[in-house]
Amino acid sequence: MPGSPYTDLDRPPLRVQALQRALTGPGDFWTRLDVRAETSSTNADLAAAASAGEPEGLVEVAERQTAGRGRLGRVWQSPPRAGIAVSVLLRPGAARPELGWSALPPKAYAWLPLLAGVAVAEAVTRLAELPDGVLPALKWPNDLLINDAKVAGILAEGVADGSGEPPAVVVGMGLNVTLRADELPTSPTGLPATSLRLAGAEVTDRDPLLRAILRGLATWYERWREADGDAAASGLRGAYLSRCGTVGRTVRVLLPGGGEFSGTATGVDDSGRLIVRTPQGDQIVAAGDVLHLR
Repeated sequence: MPGSPYTDLDRPPLRVQALQRALTGPGDFWTRLDVRAETSSTNADLAAAASAGEPEGLVEVAERQTAGRGRLGRVWQSPPRAGIAVSVLLRPGAARPELGWSALPPKAYAWLPLLAGVAVAEAVTRLAELPDGVLPALKWPNDLLINDAKVAGILAEGVADGSGEPPAVVVGMGLNVTLRADELPTSPTGLPATSLRLAGAEVTDRDPLLRAILRGLATWYERWREADGDAAASGLRGAYLSRCGTVGRTVRVLLPGGGEFSGTATGVDDSGRLIVRTPQGDQIVAAGDVLHLR
């Protein structure tokens, strides 16, 4: 049947009702899960929802994105149903008295892409059944690597609305699940791409992977909010560092303004920024492309 989601039996559609029951029931953090057959960008859709005053907890998943975005305006593309493209709406700057959560300052928001990275890394580690000795590693600030190839990317965007509420944050995640070698995107920084299947994963069912990612994201977000945005006290900083493949590596940092420098990544500070040791002293990186040299 032309256009049927079952044409490629290797890539079945998500089971929407089962996902909604599993993720948006009483007591769950997520309030609504929308699954779209196609959209331009899940991040753009949720940014519009945030601007309209939608409360946090909204999730949107797309079986296909026609204009998915990565950092610095880059494009994130994947064939229909070959990966997970999901965005979530969070409002860390709004107090939640019923949960005992205070409003967090904008400087704390830098931890959100790192938090999402931990959730994706944990889900892949637990469920994908990669070959022995193969572990996903986080590349600061927003990539998940397997064997030094990118399998997932994360984009967090602040959204101001007209309601007078504190800015919202939309966090988008894209995970390559069953992409074949000839379907992989080309990275403008030269970082090769991969998929769970190409990396040898035994499990490529997107439903449990998506459930695990969203449950993990909710759990870490709740811990972080309960700790008033303190990444160390919530355990988030330790969890991130234990999975970070950038710390300890020689790196080249390409700065947004066009400058660059090289050094050894030695850690992540309390604000989620990368610390790079250079002959001129430690450099603190809040934004930029980080290339692993060895």
